[in-house]
Amino acid sequence: NTLKQIGKGKPASSLMFAKFSPDGNKVAYVSEHNIYVEDLATNTIKSLTTNGTSRMINGTFDWVYEEEFGCLDGFRWSPDGNSIAYWQIDATKIKNFLMINNTDSIYSFNVPVEYPKVGQDPSACKIGVVDVATAQTKWLAVPGSEIQNYIPRMDWIPNTNEVILQQLNREQNQSKLFVANAGTGSITEIYKETNQSWIDAQDQFIWLNGNKEFIYQTEKDGYNHFYRVSKDGKKETLITKGDYDIIDLSLVDEKNNTIYFLASPSNATQKYLYKTKLDGKGKLEMVTPSIFPGTHSYSISPNGLFARHTYQSSTVSPVTEWMNFAAQQPTTMDGSITNQIAKQQPIKNKVEFFKVTTEDGVTLDGWMKKPDNFDATKKYPVVFYVYGEPASQTAADVWGAGRNGLYAGDMAKDGYIYISMDNRGAPVPKGTAWRKAIYKNIGVLNIRDQA
Repeated sequence: NTLKQIGKGKPASSLMFAKFSPDGNKVAYVSEHNIYVEDLATNTIKSLTTNGTSRMINGTFDWVYEEEFGCLDGFRWSPDGNSIAYWQIDATKIKNFLMINNTDSIYSFNVPVEYPKVGQDPSACKIGVVDVATAQTKWLAVPGSEIQNYIPRMDWIPNTNEVILQQLNREQNQSKLFVANAGTGSITEIYKETNQSWIDAQDQFIWLNGNKEFIYQTEKDGYNHFYRVSKDGKKETLITKGDYDIIDLSLVDEKNNTIYFLASPSNATQKYLYKTKLDGKGKLEMVTPSIFPGTHSYSISPNGLFARHTYQSSTVSPVTEWMNFAAQQPTTMDGSITNQIAKQQPIKNKVEFFKVTTEDGVTLDGWMKKPDNFDATKKYPVVFYVYGEPASQTAADVWGAGRNGLYAGDMAKDGYIYISMDNRGAPVPKGTAWRKAIYKNIGVLNIRDQA
């Protein structure tokens, strides 16, 4: 075996997102805002884009796309390995926000970051498909303004020369899906959704039935659900029926007509694995054993035979077992979750979970940690930890609930009652109306609920 350096001659620490071509003969990567492809047999490096600067960004993203849409890796190999689809971000008109670096030298200095303030135009964005052999780019004819629309998601349709992408308008209350011919750049709108508040970017595109259908995730019926939609967008079927939210997708098993996902219909502080039929004709079934109340996560092999299962709660520190997923059994009894929990020391002062109904009739979940050796006849100072919304949950049945990472001491030992609650707008599985109640109400509803 021979160890080879990829990107030899490029500036140190400049290579990002190195990815093998489908046939494994080439590697593509980004360096200093340009996309390169390297032949592994000859180590020949070819520049696929040449106009990259700190303001003309190829194959990666600016601050807005990174921070708000979670976009980092901005290019995709085609299924046949002959071309690469990529984002180009034009930030040339974005003004700088000056940050201060006080740590890297004796004297502080400014660090300019392109950052559009509220009301200012964001960067322009477009999608190109570059031919690996000729380094020629064909731009997709995405309709609408490149500045007043975002393209947060894009990928190839498997085993085709077509690209699917999601476009959000500036207000993010309208989402359109397009399918583009990578060879001609022509594009067709296949699906449109509007919402009175906002629409999130798709996590991923999963294709079914020989690329005739795909899975689409939306909150349009009042809950976060999966639909299977025909490629032309004319037919859709609700897969996950019921008054519950999908928390996260775990596995699509098309062969066995089953989809697995995390959900928690009856307790928003917890997470469990569920399944239902992929054709939308099945009932909701809980897969996680009910003897383990708390928060579960699964990493399931693509063939659905094996999985890594992690469990934790406010009283159980995280434990992980490898399991025969098809049989729902641990691969070894010694490594089972049951055996690992038995070795843990029991918690003496447990977190108490509670529900409280506000004057608006809204039920909030929360937890409370009482002082050690609590005496109900005494009075204690109370500390509330408030996050609020919209990106995180605090009232979760996880290890560490009841601990204050911002406090140098131990609140329970120091005689404090410690409480945290999730108000409306927190990203918990309580339906769309709950999560989007904060639209144009941030700083209003959270105070009202918490007070």
